[in-house]
Amino acid sequence: MALQSMTGFARSQADISLASIVWEIRSVNGRSLDVRLRTPQGYDWIDADARKAIQQTFARGNIQASLTVTQHAMAANPVVNEDFLKDVAGLAKRLEKQFGCKPASADGLLALKGVLELPETVIGDVEKDMLGTAILGALDEALAGLTMAREAEGAALVAILSEKLAELEILSARAEADPSRSAEAIRQRLSAQVQLLLDGSSQLDETRLSQEAAFLATKADIREELDRLNTHISASRELLSGDRAVGRKLDFIAQEFNRESNTLCSKSNATSITAVGLEMKVVIDQFREQVQNLE
Repeated sequence: MALQSMTGFARSQADISLASIVWEIRSVNGRSLDVRLRTPQGYDWIDADARKAIQQTFARGNIQASLTVTQHAMAANPVVNEDFLKDVAGLAKRLEKQFGCKPASADGLLALKGVLELPETVIGDVEKDMLGTAILGALDEALAGLTMAREAEGAALVAILSEKLAELEILSARAEADPSRSAEAIRQRLSAQVQLLLDGSSQLDETRLSQEAAFLATKADIREELDRLNTHISASRELLSGDRAVGRKLDFIAQEFNRESNTLCSKSNATSITAVGLEMKVVIDQFREQVQNLE
């Protein structure tokens, strides 16, 4: 079993001596599993088994399943609605007299809807069991088709999400190697800031200023954010390589990605790092948008 999208469509058909059976199943995104069944009148007895089969197959998605059953006449004798036939025959006679219309023919009258009827076949318990087995068999076929459709789209989603993780990894490496994070660059920046403050006031204590600047530099360090980003990237890849429903977990990780990128931007003391953080936010939004489609 592979990771699945929550979007797909499948159709199955089965023909037996009693009836023709058609299932159509559609699946779209959903926070949980929501199954909606539409069955013909008089077929409520199949709902529980059909719903159970769907729930055992999928974990998430809004699923609409529609059943159509066309029951065969089984060579039943036609029934003439004699009262209705008398009415339309009388109407035809009046039209003939009043307007000179051609006389109505027997085959023409019998062809009118409601005059000649084929009664529905009444089935017993044995036939009902046979019909139920065929309906559930056709449903299993439709569910297999829907699974294949969702897995195919799921494979495409995994490829897209893996690409976004690779982009985040590249951006993290860029932030890691940014010249503004080198010890020499930090020393020069702090030295310039301390000197600027000392030049502005002779009452400031140089030692205290140096300590405060070093403290601020420590708070501005993005080492922890980069480490967590890389940890989340590894966790995401592991989830994408699995075969279970991981959409909810990846959605949570996407939120963590966003949190780390926001912190990185707020702690940044260089425009180059801020630019990387903003690029990350764009990629993370794209990642999370695609995750919403994954089961």
